[in-house]
This record gives sequence, C-alpha cells and structure tokens, in this order.
Amino acid sequence: MTLYHWFVFFLFIQIVHFVGTWKFYEAAGRKRWEAAIPVYNAIILMKIIGRPSWWTVLLFIPIINLIIFPVIWVETLRSFGKRSTLDTFLVIITCGLYLYYINYTAKLSYIADKNERSENKTTSTVSSLLFAIVVATIVHTYFIQPFTIPTSSLEKSLLIGDFLFVSKVNYGARVPMTTVALPMVHDSIPLTKKKSYLNWPQLPYLRLPGIEDIKRTDIVVFNWPVDTVHYFFEPKGRPGVFKPIDKKSNYVKRCVGIPGDSLSVKDGIVYINGKVLQLPERAKPQFSYTVVMDGKTPIDFEYLLKDMNITDQVYIKNEQSKDTLLFRALTAAGAERLKNVPGIIAVTREIAKTPEAGIFPHNTNWNQDNLGPIYIPQQGKTVALNAKSLPFYERIITDYETADNGDKNDLKVTGNEIRLNGQVVTSYTFKQNYYWMMGDNRHNSEDSRYWGYVPENHIVGKPIFIWMSWDTNGKGMNKIRWDRVFTTVSGEGQPQSYFKYFLIFLAVFFAGEYFWKKRKENKA
Repeated sequence: MTLYHWFVFFLFIQIVHFVGTWKFYEAAGRKRWEAAIPVYNAIILMKIIGRPSWWTVLLFIPIINLIIFPVIWVETLRSFGKRSTLDTFLVIITCGLYLYYINYTAKLSYIADKNERSENKTTSTVSSLLFAIVVATIVHTYFIQPFTIPTSSLEKSLLIGDFLFVSKVNYGARVPMTTVALPMVHDSIPLTKKKSYLNWPQLPYLRLPGIEDIKRTDIVVFNWPVDTVHYFFEPKGRPGVFKPIDKKSNYVKRCVGIPGDSLSVKDGIVYINGKVLQLPERAKPQFSYTVVMDGKTPIDFEYLLKDMNITDQVYIKNEQSKDTLLFRALTAAGAERLKNVPGIIAVTREIAKTPEAGIFPHNTNWNQDNLGPIYIPQQGKTVALNAKSLPFYERIITDYETADNGDKNDLKVTGNEIRLNGQVVTSYTFKQNYYWMMGDNRHNSEDSRYWGYVPENHIVGKPIFIWMSWDTNGKGMNKIRWDRVFTTVSGEGQPQSYFKYFLIFLAVFFAGEYFWKKRKENKA
C-alpha cells in the first residue's frame, strides 16, 4: 500500500469510528462532532475511559496498536457499565464492531468515576501482562532484538550457539512493514508451522534516524533478500512462498562492500576499489585447506583438532589415499601451525578454478574465489542498462524497487531493446542503497556471491553483545562458553568477557539493598 492508500484507509477508519461511537461520546457529556475529528477523537476517548492521553500515540505504532485497540474496546464498554465476560468476548471477537450494537441498541449510562481498584485480581493481572507485552514489543521492535547464531558462516567471530543482542538503534530502527502480526515473533508461530502474520496491509518502507551508517567490515543482521523457501502450507513442487520484507529469514554476515564500491574477489581475497579489504583484528577469514601427510609419522589428530578448536570440518579428500585430508574451515594461522606438525608435509589452500553456475549474476565464468568487478549500487546513482549490465541489476529493478507510482516495475527485453514500464531505457537510477555481505568462513557461507545485493530496506540491525554462548558438544558446565558470555561483538583487540563484572555488580546491589533494609528496620 502506498501512502495515498494508507491516507484513504485512515479516513475510512475515522468514518467507521464516528458511526459506531458517537452516542458514547454524547453519553459521556461530549459533543457528537468530537467523535469525528481524527486524532482529537482518540484523545477525547482516552479521557472518557480514564486512560492517559499519551496512549493515543500507541494507536499509531504498528504491531503495538494491535494490542492497544482491544484494550480500548473493552475499556469503552466498561466505562458504560458493560463489564460481563460475554461483552468482553463479543467486542474482541468482532474486532470492536460490537460497539455498533451497543451504540444503537443499548441505553448508555456513563460511569465517570469508576473505581479501578474494584477490579478483580484477574483483570489486574491481565492489565499488567498487556503492559509488559507492550513495553517488550516496543523494545524488541525499535531498540534491541535477541538473535541466535544458527550457522558457521562467521565462525571465530560468531559461533554456532551464540545468543546476541542486535541493536536497532545503530542503523536506525525500521518501522514494521507488516502491520498485522504477532508481537515478538518472526515468520511463524512458535511450535507450529503456521505463519504469524498477514501479508496485507503493508506499510511503505520507513527507517528512523540511526546513530551511524553501515561501514565496511561491520557485522550486520538483515532479511535474506531471496527468501522463497517452503514454509507453512506450501505443497511440494511449488517455487516457494512470498514473504514480506520484514518477515524474510534473518541472516547475519559481514558487510564487505558499501554503496558506490567496486568489489572483486581474487583467489579468495576481497578487493575494494582495487585495494585489499582490511579486516579488523577480530575477523578471522577461513578457507578450505588440503593437508598431505607422509603416511608414516603418527599424528594425534583428536588432540590437535581439539586444541585448535576445530569441529566437524575435516574429512578424507581422496578415499583411495588416506594420507590427504581436507580441512573445510581453517584460518591462515591454523594453516601455519599445521605446517609445523611432524608428519605433515604440505598444507595448501584450496582455490576454485572452474566456473560455478550458481555464482551471481549466474551468467559468468566466475566462482566463489574469483569474481568481479561488481559495482555496489548507491542511491541516486545512474548506471547504463544494456545486455551486459542488465543481469546485475534486473532483480533490483523487478523485485527490490518500484515505479514512481508505487507499482511493480514492468521490465521487458526484446533483443537489445530494454523497456521499463513501456519506455525504452538505456540507463537506470537507483532508489536506495545496496550492500555486499559475505561470511568469514569463505567456503562454507551462502552469501552475496550467490544471490547478490542486500537492499537497504532489508537491514535489521547491528549485533553488539553476546549474552550467552552454548556449545552443544560441551559437557556439564562446559556447555557454556564462559569466555564468550557478556562479550562485545565489535571493538579493538580480542573479545573480553564482562560476566565477572556483572556478577560483582549484582553482589554489590543485593548486599546494598539488604543493608539498606536492615538500617531502616533498626531506625523503626
């Protein structure tokens, strides 16, 4: 829906509200016309039901308003003596339309000084729970979101089993585009395969101001642009399902290319604008390495792999030769260490040489270790459109951006002629920024090398803190990686756990509270 469509929808809701509630306003001693003025009518209604005027703001916050509207419907009924369980059930199940029935059929008697303290314990508990859900949803949507690392694409920097806090503030919180969804869940209802949202209506993309821009080498959480995996009730054989932008699967990668960059990968090394990309100290890129042994010297690989913290990444490269192993994810430092192990005669980094059909834009002779140059689109910049360049930008034009009127772009190619929305074009101007995301685990990461650019409107946030790290291969207390608990994701030097400082703070806090209470008791 465009902004115009939303404006029309907003006016329609105001008419619905006026027609169904004007008698409530009159019964409360207000004027009939006060039920018809947008926004003002909500402020007056808050006064009628005895709620603070700032609640009006909550009515315009996506997802939050889905919680607040039922509360207001119920409170409206109770302000006029309709407090039965049946009244509450009917107004909720009819999405507020039960108010129409009361408005035109019942004799309305306004209770101006209703005593909230007379409410039963159940009502009080429900009110407290709703308030907690509202606060948690606001924090989850606009400030901090928990996130779990499911894959090894950023191995060494982020491990499988890391539990993160992802900041929405750093890059600017994205206002939810999917307006009808369960709060604090992603694309499916927990413990079920049913989706947690409705595809319609959709808000236009809007992002609040952030405190920083995405920089090269930042670790970023984003919605997977090409997410069309099979979910929910899709039968097998279909290409997948359409998912709104903010309900696409969450991915976490390292940004290696920002808008305006020219990116190349040569023998696995990333080049930006002709220069090698300088990674931070905490980034430890890994590649596949072939390790050749002499076949005579015994090597304690169990100890070696455990000491190097390598798990499930080694297998025999050639079944006919038991002396050659393939390490699927090894850092340069790890490779150097293996070279010094007695019995190992060669450690060679694997570099792809043959073309791979799955490499973006899927019509080149590139592979995962050698590709480019690729231009990373920048908002407002114009590129030439021709048969050679179109494969790079076709998805941007057809899937990620729209025509000026908000409709989907119509792109047709006839021979060397390219038509966009009926007009022959030889260039295209980008309407938003794009990024190039890659995993540090270069040979075990599905990233931009396979599906291309990440649009700005797909950006979720920046991981800032690891509050827990769970090792499924550990035993007992060692299942928790204690050295990673309460560590920062970014920063200079190696990660340092602040968990002990947190425990000290808790001890001081509770000790101080205990002695404070003792002191008050002694004075009494």
